[in-house]
Amino acid sequence: MAVYYVIDISIHNLENYKKYVGLVPALIEKHGGKYLVRGAEAEIKEGNWKPERLVVLEFPTREQATSFFDDPEYQPVAAIRRAASTTRMVLVDGYEG
Repeated sequence: MAVYYVIDISIHNLENYKKYVGLVPALIEKHGGKYLVRGAEAEIKEGNWKPERLVVLEFPTREQATSFFDDPEYQPVAAIRRAASTTRMVLVDGYEG
């Protein structure tokens, strides 16, 4: 079953964040993941959630999603993101109807 990272990012240092953006796609792909949403502007329909930069990643399995996040190669890249932004991230299973 596919799983999804839903990520809301508030960027504090755009120049450093751009370094992260340049490095992370290859690591996502390495683990079978792909972008479904990458920084598109969100139109608020209800509530007060106002994501600054919304990203949705899809991975074929939870194991692949977890291996991406835990990959030792990703850790220094994630550190760049963490230093340049505030991130709210959840991992959620897809729906099999």
